[in-house]
Amino acid sequence: MANVLLLNGSPHAHGAIDLALTEVAQTLQECGLTTEIVHIGQQDIRGCIACGRCGVLHHCVFNDAVNALAPKFEAADALIVGSPVYYASANGTLTNLLDRLFYSTPFDKTMKVGAAVVSCRRGGATFDQLNKYFTISGMPVASSQYWNSIHGNNAQEAAQDAEGLQVMRTLGRNVAFLVKSIALGKEAMGLPEKEKRVGTNFIR
Repeated sequence: MANVLLLNGSPHAHGAIDLALTEVAQTLQECGLTTEIVHIGQQDIRGCIACGRCGVLHHCVFNDAVNALAPKFEAADALIVGSPVYYASANGTLTNLLDRLFYSTPFDKTMKVGAAVVSCRRGGATFDQLNKYFTISGMPVASSQYWNSIHGNNAQEAAQDAEGLQVMRTLGRNVAFLVKSIALGKEAMGLPEKEKRVGTNFIR
């Protein structure tokens, strides 16, 4: 059975992001997928130091939530990441985790579905910031009927955002459709052909 990992990057375990992710998870379950929500917003997660040891160890040199989440991420068919908006960007703890989780894990992330969910009082660029983790990894990005955001300064305010909650349910259905469609495509055709990666560090 397909499964979806949802990461709550808010420091508030039962805040607006938890409300939004729960709405998505319930819809995914109704569509026949299994879900797990992991709250990492209050954990002590340091940033990447670009030591390069993960290239040898095949896991991060710092043994914290990053390494604990790596097998869950590898087993998941989709990853949904949620964060409040802080100074127009994601929570620093979540950013530290995602930087190291995506960089240190050697498994192929191609065609795992990715989605970002944000909560904000009015606006911010967090949604775009989080989607970049998926697009750099060959992960199709799931959309909804609007940006995947819910508005409110706390869970009580967010619960009044009827449109935002509908956006989350639509996102859940779209993620489920993509996961199931990709599974059928893999079975029929396999994954897209990959070229040997070329990296350039300059522009001429």
